[in-house]
Amino acid sequence: MSAARTWGSTEAERAAAYPCDRWLAEADDELWRAIDVAAPPATVFRWLCQLRVAPYSYDWIDNLGRTSPRELTPGLDQLEAGQRVMTIFRLVEFEPDRHITLVLERGKRLFGELAITYQVRATDDGGSRLIAKLVVRRPRGSGRLLAPLLPTGDLVMMKKQLRTLKMLAERDAGLTFAGASRPSPWSATTSGPRPPRNGPA
Repeated sequence: MSAARTWGSTEAERAAAYPCDRWLAEADDELWRAIDVAAPPATVFRWLCQLRVAPYSYDWIDNLGRTSPRELTPGLDQLEAGQRVMTIFRLVEFEPDRHITLVLERGKRLFGELAITYQVRATDDGGSRLIAKLVVRRPRGSGRLLAPLLPTGDLVMMKKQLRTLKMLAERDAGLTFAGASRPSPWSATTSGPRPPRNGPA
């Protein structure tokens, strides 16, 4: 598979089942994106909740030029099915500190039908894996002409999104450790190994 379909993910992650699979049967395409985050799952998940108000990707493209908030917005972790996420998605399923699953509500003529799970998994070093799986049913009519461009276009936007969420979660994890007067296990002064860098650049 090409990097546009599997960026950062492992074979085991691609073989796993995700909640989005049950929200869009008989998908035409599956895409995975994954990244290591040096922050605990609860911190990463809290930043996923911020997707309710902003996309955290290239704001000049998909957020009308407004900067996605760099501080947590109170109350956004109070999730309920049916909430709007990133303007064009609807929250259909979630498990605190584990995953949020969304379906596309707007833009189906352009993108087709789409469901996404953002999943957070704890790693042995105290950090997290942030994995996104997308299942897609291509649009009908003229929209099908754009379908081959979706994996690459989505990768550009989601790579930026996941890296931004990673940066913010790691920043907050570092602040938490500093506030507790103990060094972060991912600081440069620690003798232990850093989590591996995420897959291809």
